Amino acid sequence: MNPENTLIPSKDNIVLIGMPASGKSTCGVLLAKRMQYQFLDTDLLIQSQEGRRLISIIKEKGLAGFCRIEEQWLLQVNLQQHVIATGGSAIYSTRAMAHLKACGIVVYLFAAPDQLRQRLTDWDTRGIIAAPDQKLEMLFKERNPLYRQHAQLTVDTTGLTQTQTVDAIMAVLKKGD
Repeated sequence: MNPENTLIPSKDNIVLIGMPASGKSTCGVLLAKRMQYQFLDTDLLIQSQEGRRLISIIKEKGLAGFCRIEEQWLLQVNLQQHVIATGGSAIYSTRAMAHLKACGIVVYLFAAPDQLRQRLTDWDTRGIIAAPDQKLEMLFKERNPLYRQHAQLTVDTTGLTQTQTVDAIMAVLKKGD
């Protein structure tokens, strides 16, 4: 067992929340490897279980319908020793966030809107839960307070490489222990 795993004796999972392109999936894989944990991307789980891409679910079910489906799958997550990268919209479900918080430490990967804009080249095809006329800055302004509300720890990823982000997550986990 990796000694870094002892950072989280009472909660077995690390749950990453944040805006699209904040690094949840990419850095989550690296964090899982470093901690010798498994990795779960809940967007991929939803796509696999529903048999279609997120954008297709959103087009067919609408934003509220997608959020209900997302909540259903998040409430079924029952894992140990995983890094869990949630979709950016997971924070819209208080029930799902309470469930995830009960089985892990919730870490908000904050990134400034300018940084997100640089990273987010596939806004229209990514399957982002946003109103048709909602721009990135508007979505950030809406979600940032919710991420902060649900997070137990926050890491500012603005200007950091993936490795630096993982280092920063590990540092806040050590402080939060």
